[in-house]
Amino acid sequence: MAKSSTSAAEERVPEDSEITTSRSITVTESTATLSLEVTDYPKLKGMGVGQFIKSRVFKVGGNDWEMRFYPDGCNNECDDNASVLVYYLNARKEELVSTRWALSMPEKKSQVDVVSPLVGKCVFTRRKLSNWGYPEFVKKAKLDSLSELGDGCFTILCVFTVIIDESPAMELPRDLEGMRRDGRETDVTFRVDGQEFRAHRPLLAARSAVFEAQLFGPMADKDMQCVKVVDMEPAIFDMILHYIYTDWSPICDDEEGYSTAVMQHLLVASDRYGLDRLKSMCEEELCKRINAETIATTSALADQHHCKLLKDACEKFESSQFTKVLSVTTATD
Repeated sequence: MAKSSTSAAEERVPEDSEITTSRSITVTESTATLSLEVTDYPKLKGMGVGQFIKSRVFKVGGNDWEMRFYPDGCNNECDDNASVLVYYLNARKEELVSTRWALSMPEKKSQVDVVSPLVGKCVFTRRKLSNWGYPEFVKKAKLDSLSELGDGCFTILCVFTVIIDESPAMELPRDLEGMRRDGRETDVTFRVDGQEFRAHRPLLAARSAVFEAQLFGPMADKDMQCVKVVDMEPAIFDMILHYIYTDWSPICDDEEGYSTAVMQHLLVASDRYGLDRLKSMCEEELCKRINAETIATTSALADQHHCKLLKDACEKFESSQFTKVLSVTTATD
């Protein structure tokens, strides 16, 4: 739950904040500046992890956005940092939204940046309430020093651009997936735990070296019409086929939120079929889901499937947990 204090922060987007729009043949860019002014930082200290103050909702590129400032960090991994995130509030079902931004925080009186300006890009995925930002935006100690030297006032600014591609959507992935779903001209069937999936050998072979060896390799039976798949759930295999035909990750189609277990199974399956890009996407998603309940299985998975990014994230989490336990023990002693 968010909480704010009118005496500590003014939640606003300037009424005169300029929104500019530029166009090319197929691309529209809309830019606006979001401002969140903190007027008495010391009164915000101790709100708690995950608690925030926020700007007004503002509309850029036909979508609604808001900026949130977390004085005590947006999660338990922020250590001694305050966080700043921008939230995409009304994701359209059939659209990816590309953005770029420049984030800064000048001190109110001097206008000197408290932190160096940060720039970046983000693509917001469809059907998801998404956010981007910096969990470790600024050290709380720096904000404490700022408050001691001045009045604890500063402004978080975000020059935010939404890039809308107005060109027609690609039809090939949709058409290929339609052929698979309809079973048109399929030449192989996969049986997974009693459920059958029809597919096209040439396409599978072109997308996966593992399928190529299985279907066209020296040991392959060219006349075999049905292939049995073991040690995999039907839903996971269907996700694999969906990715092969559309080059689109099921992660981005997720509306309700796949469980961590499903994401782990999908990573294993993508590794099994040599789909490195999908494996990498699963790995990145699992990095975000590491907690006390998932660390054991996720760490084992990272070892078994040589996922360096995931392994590093697990080690960072374990180190942070050890540090917290040590600090508690020291305090009680």
